[in-house]
Amino acid sequence: MADCNTMGDIIKQLVTATTAVPVTTDGKKRIVVIDAGIATEANLKTITEMEYDYVCVSRSSLMKYTVAEGASPIVVYDRLKRPISLVKVQNQKAEANGNTYYLKVTSPSKALKEKSMHKQFCVRFEEGLEQIIKGIASKGGTKKYNRVNQRIGRLAQKYPSVHNLYEVTLEKNEKDVCTSMTWMKKPRAIIERQNACGVYFLHTSIEAATETLVWTVYNCIREIESTFRCLKSDIDLRPIFHKTDEASKAHIHLGLMAYWVVNTIRFQLKDKGTTSDWRELVRVINTQKCVTTGLNNDKGQHISIRCCSKPEPELALLYDALQMKHAPFIRKKSVVLKIEPATSEKNDLQADTN
Repeated sequence: MADCNTMGDIIKQLVTATTAVPVTTDGKKRIVVIDAGIATEANLKTITEMEYDYVCVSRSSLMKYTVAEGASPIVVYDRLKRPISLVKVQNQKAEANGNTYYLKVTSPSKALKEKSMHKQFCVRFEEGLEQIIKGIASKGGTKKYNRVNQRIGRLAQKYPSVHNLYEVTLEKNEKDVCTSMTWMKKPRAIIERQNACGVYFLHTSIEAATETLVWTVYNCIREIESTFRCLKSDIDLRPIFHKTDEASKAHIHLGLMAYWVVNTIRFQLKDKGTTSDWRELVRVINTQKCVTTGLNNDKGQHISIRCCSKPEPELALLYDALQMKHAPFIRKKSVVLKIEPATSEKNDLQADTN
């Protein structure tokens, strides 16, 4: 079953498990936050019919839009202090379908990442085209018109985000054998793609929503996804190799339990003004180490002394915010009598006999 077909049942199960009615006692609707993968028109309609509000990423970019009347760009910053521009836009086609609020998000840092990925895919796609040309020109290579088209189709399927930026021309003879193949970039399409990098749209059904409110609500899912990416590595939750449903459920349950621990810690830290994500918190906590020193005395004893290092100022602030001790222990000492094993052959033989 596709993920987008499971959303309605999941919401019903959550309502049953948490007894969370769609509308709170103060008349406000609860908000369902979803990503573009399951933000289909059918799912958005289902959420609305269940009397919930939603915030999601638009599955398709708005081609023709205008800045809403009276709206002006608002600049917010991510956790790395990088600027992100927010502005409310309007689209006639979307308004005709009852979708009135769209928020245009422009992120320069995301644009750099997308341009880098776009460049890499273009290079690989062009290398694939050159391989096809080489096959047409070489002896024993693929030359049949239908086979060459199949190779081009498979290459386009492998790189769906860039294949429409190229125009490929094939020439064949009366025997349906390709004699030559040329390709060229579409300048206009490439310029449009470059301009679209770093731009996406948020869609919401919240009445009288503001840019800051929509962005804040949407960041809930971004924080959850970021936390799970870290936890999957920390507690080795990826990938799932289980063969039974029960084992898979236990696997996922462990991940959810770990997330609730993380969420509780971050909630307490946010209340004290610390908004770092879980990966950054783990990095700070890892600066405190446990040091073990071992030595032997003249009585044949092995002495082990364990000490916890002093936390860095940044970590000390986290401990204070969580009302925790600055060290789980101060000093631990253990003394073990060191027994030398018998090495003579006689003792070894006697031990084997016994």
